[in-house]
Amino acid sequence: MIHVIGNATIDTVIRLARFPLPGETVVAEQGTTEDLGGKGANQAVVAARCGAAVRLVASIGRDESGRRIRANLAAEGVATDGLRDWDGPTDRCIIYVDAQGENTIVSLIDAATAFDPLANDAGSGIKAGDHVVLQGNLRPQFTYDCLVAARQSKAVTVLNPSPTYSAEEYDWSLVDIAVVNRLEAQQLGGSDDPLRAARNLIQSGAGSVVMTKGAGGATWITRRRALHTEAPAVTSIDTVGAGDVFCGTFVAGLATGRPIETALLAATEAASLAVTRRGVLAAFPSRLEFEAIWACADRPAVALQEVRS
Repeated sequence: MIHVIGNATIDTVIRLARFPLPGETVVAEQGTTEDLGGKGANQAVVAARCGAAVRLVASIGRDESGRRIRANLAAEGVATDGLRDWDGPTDRCIIYVDAQGENTIVSLIDAATAFDPLANDAGSGIKAGDHVVLQGNLRPQFTYDCLVAARQSKAVTVLNPSPTYSAEEYDWSLVDIAVVNRLEAQQLGGSDDPLRAARNLIQSGAGSVVMTKGAGGATWITRRRALHTEAPAVTSIDTVGAGDVFCGTFVAGLATGRPIETALLAATEAASLAVTRRGVLAAFPSRLEFEAIWACADRPAVALQEVRS
């Protein structure tokens, strides 16, 4: 079982020819959309579409948006017993996407920051061998407490530190696998060299680091080696949610018993497919597409590259 402990939101995606300058007003393009979102929900949906057993632990409002989130997750096959209602509104994200597919995001996360999963008993049921996945939308102390509880249950801990806390807020000794992009690695690892920064996280206690590099592919780093896979050459239209597709796919691979190399290949392929489409949830690979992705990853045509540093 995968326990994704994080957030669930309603995402509003607004498309612009370009981002406005300070003090400038620009007119949005047609095609604004709303859908289920939030890093926790996104990763849970992706894992479910990969065929993994997954539940989401998150806080939602007692409002129409909260009911919509609960229904959408259930329809995707995500267990909702870890959802807890609170008296405020459901969290929201406003996502601005420019003509090159780059994005900026403004998040309202009152429900997430007020949510203590352990105090709400939403984190119960974690067993030895399960995978517990956390991001950066909960308070640092709650993330720490959940990692401690997962370790005590002998679960595999996965941290995708986005959005990031300050570097001193992390206890990397509680993290079996850190999933970071290149910028996050540099910020948290204290080096402009992404690979060196990733190795610094391992020196600080992380079991291993998976670092994504967008069009540059992804690298799995341990104390003794680093393996890299290139990303397929695609035309990027919209990068929103691609990191969540990668993380959800990667953890689903591990949870379904695949080697970490296979999970890395599949996650890179899935994220590359997602950026060729508009939207967030609508851009994620379908269950049928994931079947094809896993079939190729299980029988890779190209071996991963050993990285020398």
